[in-house]
Amino acid sequence: MDSYMTACSSIIIACLLAITLQIIFFSPISPNLLQLPPASSASIFTPNNQLQKVIKLGEGLLKDPEDVCVDNMGVLYTATRDGWIKRLHKNGSWENWRMIGGDTLLGITVSRTGDLIVCDTEKGLLKVGEEGVSVLASAYANGDKIRFADDVIEAVDGSLYFSVASTKFGLHEWYLDVLEARPHGQLLKYDPSLNQTSILLDNLCFANGVALSPNQDFLVVCETWKHRCLKYWLKGETKGQTEIFIDNLPGAPDNINLAPDGSFWIALLQLSSSGLEFVHTSKVSKHLVATFPKLIEQVNGVRRKAMVINVAPHGKIIRKFDDPTGKVMSMVTSALEFDDHLYLGSLNSGFIGKLPLKKSIVN
Repeated sequence: MDSYMTACSSIIIACLLAITLQIIFFSPISPNLLQLPPASSASIFTPNNQLQKVIKLGEGLLKDPEDVCVDNMGVLYTATRDGWIKRLHKNGSWENWRMIGGDTLLGITVSRTGDLIVCDTEKGLLKVGEEGVSVLASAYANGDKIRFADDVIEAVDGSLYFSVASTKFGLHEWYLDVLEARPHGQLLKYDPSLNQTSILLDNLCFANGVALSPNQDFLVVCETWKHRCLKYWLKGETKGQTEIFIDNLPGAPDNINLAPDGSFWIALLQLSSSGLEFVHTSKVSKHLVATFPKLIEQVNGVRRKAMVINVAPHGKIIRKFDDPTGKVMSMVTSALEFDDHLYLGSLNSGFIGKLPLKKSIVN
């Protein structure tokens, strides 16, 4: 009997080993372990439901509006996942303005000329205006294609700074980059006078939102699965150097926008469902999840709640707004302050949230 049990145990172990090897062999990732950081910088803030108080703009008209921007006439623009650039006029009417096509539009910003600069994960960096759509940057100086352009901001000299979230995984595989936990992101600069794109920073941990400081002496770029933002100096003795702007965030930073007072608004995502954080600390678990898409849906927690924070120029959290239940807003991806309101983009809400800031509670 003992020999029979030993044989059965050996067979079971051999089968489990074979299954494990098969999962690893077919896995699309080569993972590192990822320790999600403690949110020490937000421990003084209690949860709230401020994001449940938003006014819903364009409900039923917008499909997953990731990012928003406002021009100097007060017209609000957003890029949607059905390929449209849509705009909200000051009289409250929505317009289907420009059809780009596809479901690959991410970050947008208004240029000095009044045109929109749009990140398209397939086409690259686009200029969108009344005269139509043109491609500004689709390749590096060596001719290689730019993949996964994510967010963009324009400097006063016309230079465009934009992020590439991942050079390995595409938009619809973005969570594989999180599971792999290897730095495939970049910060790029497009010089319009030379019509050339250069790499400022390489090996970033899913480079996402990009913002300029009020004096444009540094950039802030978000590293999503690292739960931090970096400061990249553009001027002075530290030009070209990088330092941590803020880390140990209470979520994974997506887009970032400069506020009128010189602070920054950052939208935060929850990368893991509650109780499943252990997946990121086990290579076998990562391989298993990456191999079966249905498991990714269970582990990925981005659609379950919403959070935005306001960060001072020196990197300290000032305010935090939540929808901890995700009942009204979830997966908020951008927060833009304009005219005493916060405009919120989301990939899980069919509207843009508008939050009056003067009436909101300051934590």
